[in-house]
Amino acid sequence: MNRHIIALLLLCCPASFAWAQDIQLQDNPPSRYTVVKGDTLWGISGKFLKDPWRWPQVWKMNRQQIKNPNLIYPGDVVVLDTSSGKPELRLLRETVVMEPDVRVEPLQKQAIPTIEPSVIGPFLSQPLVVEENGLTTVPKIIGAQEGHVVLGTGIKVYADKIMEGDGRNWQIYRAGRPLIDPDTQEKLGTEAVYLGEARVLKYGEPATIEIKKAITDIYQEDKLVKSPDVLMNSFVPHAPDDAISGSIISGYNDVAELGPNSIVTLNRGSVDGLEAGHVLAIYEKGKTLPPPKNVPTVTKESYIGLERNEDGSIKRDENGKVQVRVGHHASSEEAKLLKLPDERIGLLMVFRTFEHVSYGLIVEVTRAAHVLDIVTTP
Repeated sequence: MNRHIIALLLLCCPASFAWAQDIQLQDNPPSRYTVVKGDTLWGISGKFLKDPWRWPQVWKMNRQQIKNPNLIYPGDVVVLDTSSGKPELRLLRETVVMEPDVRVEPLQKQAIPTIEPSVIGPFLSQPLVVEENGLTTVPKIIGAQEGHVVLGTGIKVYADKIMEGDGRNWQIYRAGRPLIDPDTQEKLGTEAVYLGEARVLKYGEPATIEIKKAITDIYQEDKLVKSPDVLMNSFVPHAPDDAISGSIISGYNDVAELGPNSIVTLNRGSVDGLEAGHVLAIYEKGKTLPPPKNVPTVTKESYIGLERNEDGSIKRDENGKVQVRVGHHASSEEAKLLKLPDERIGLLMVFRTFEHVSYGLIVEVTRAAHVLDIVTTP
């Protein structure tokens, strides 16, 4: 087995965006690290940097390289170079030449992922956000063989129409809850509920399909959506170029307290500038405290008025002097409420975007995040 060492590869193209802060290394970063199977890009970044999402800066990546990163494989050596006064990472790549009968799988499949694929793998293809009435025009299940009502794995069913050329592999969905922007109350879309997988056995009107996987009960009228092509999962974690601010609008399975590896839905999407790989800071909204008890909420203004008789004439005393009275007008005044500052509690990384909505993975938190927490450019 011959081994060839390829010279240091420095990704030296200048970045097309400005960085507001100096990069902070870990207290005792390694001078080099050998990539092993099971590593993730985020994990390797964390060995060198206190902010792993700033990985593109120390690699001097430009926008094109972030969108189409050079893949890193087990056996590659990541080297930390501080000779210029600023940290730079370089790649010492070792290429292994193997006989064809020894190679079990293509090297492409061995490239390390950005984050643990088992965490977000299902979410790269399964969650679906559709616009209003987006599921009304897709094929639907209209019946099943042998009169089945509750449908599951292995059961053959009929779809109203799937023609040759439409594709053989399909996913099964049911319309779920609407996604509402908490700021504008605008409906951003509907989150379809993933039910399982199906494969076409015979095209036509109706078409015959077989349910290959069911994660819950499936029924007539459930919808069929063509399975997506392989989605990008080799993105590089990086900050958005522009200031983006939004909110967490839901957590997967309605989990109340969101910790590391929790999947969340955001009220910002591709039209807002979000893309896969974007890292956002999570902020807990500062609470509003009630006013101190000794602060009055009502003030009184004094006034002087003339006393009048029932007929409206000015009232005078027995000596002929005009009668006056002193009174008070009560006027309401809102006591000033004390708003505490928003507090940063963690980071999330966007891994899939739709037009107005995105899915993100919480990668670190100092305490549990919650729905309606704020997300911003870090």
